[in-house]
Amino acid sequence: MDVKARRGLLWGGLTALLAAGIGVALRPQPVPVDLAVAEVASLRVTVDEEGMTRVREVFTLDAPVAGRLRRIDVDAGDPVEADRTVLATIDTAPPALLDARRLAEQRAALEAARSTRDLAAAERERAAADLAFARRELDRARRLAAEQSLARRALEDAERAFRVASAELTRSEAALAVREHELERAAAQLLSPLELEARQASCACVTVTAPTHGVVLRVLRRSAGIVAAGTPLMEIGDPADLEVVVDLLSEDAVRVSPGQAAILGGWGGPELAATVRRIEPLGVTRVSALGIEEQRVDVVLDLSEPPTHWERLGHDYRVDVGIVLFEGEVLQVPLGALFRDGLEAGQRVIRYPGERVSDGSAIVER
Repeated sequence: MDVKARRGLLWGGLTALLAAGIGVALRPQPVPVDLAVAEVASLRVTVDEEGMTRVREVFTLDAPVAGRLRRIDVDAGDPVEADRTVLATIDTAPPALLDARRLAEQRAALEAARSTRDLAAAERERAAADLAFARRELDRARRLAAEQSLARRALEDAERAFRVASAELTRSEAALAVREHELERAAAQLLSPLELEARQASCACVTVTAPTHGVVLRVLRRSAGIVAAGTPLMEIGDPADLEVVVDLLSEDAVRVSPGQAAILGGWGGPELAATVRRIEPLGVTRVSALGIEEQRVDVVLDLSEPPTHWERLGHDYRVDVGIVLFEGEVLQVPLGALFRDGLEAGQRVIRYPGERVSDGSAIVER
């Protein structure tokens, strides 16, 4: 074969190869896609929000009287028994110290009470003398009447005078007793706190006992000092009687009904089952972290699990709450594969189809 023929054969082969390459390149290629199968599976729709555990019945112990509180030695978590465990002791309040003016007034009142007592004592002495004289006159009148030397009217006058003198003595003795007490009261106003404490024969104190069985949840006032009546001292409750409260948006709360199931998680242990017990009828305006005002409604749930499953939970612990709105078997496909046309179980669908996918497009699974 001469050179010209070989050159023609070579160029013809290259042309054929180029044409074949162009044909292959222009041939429609299948689009690589991800496929999934539509299948029936379980679906649970929930309203999710953070909640807090709390003891169902929390008792706040207040100081029943004003006085000096002794230091409280119990700690949070200590067990208590109803009407037996003494939690706090309050001594009666000491008197306030007197300023100069008040001290002068009390001293003057003491002197006035002493003078009044002396006057009452003098009145008693006079009444006693009058009674002694009336008794002698009555004895003399009776002797004369027995000898028929005195008129009946004179004897009656002597008896009446004796009774009047006796009553006057009784009245003056009562008045003297009143003045004595007034003098003691005026003197007591001048006693200092140290003198009063020295005179106390026993503890003039009030003890505060536990109103129920449970544990101490929180000590609100531990240090000794003067407290007013009604001052909160501590909180007590039973940690085995817990409930969960979650505040939902009002538009979510209207979708919840008593008796609905709920799932608790995010507390450090296994998921717990719960049941909605009550939806509060009052909404509260709260400001979110983004500064948006929201209407919130408290929903209260009961734990369905036995206490042994959540014994590590306590008062005011955070939990994640999911209230179940729907749970059942439904036909499911990935969210990115949804179309308006209906599907049947077992059909295969494309996950996240792009613009290159249309009716009749060739595809290949990745």
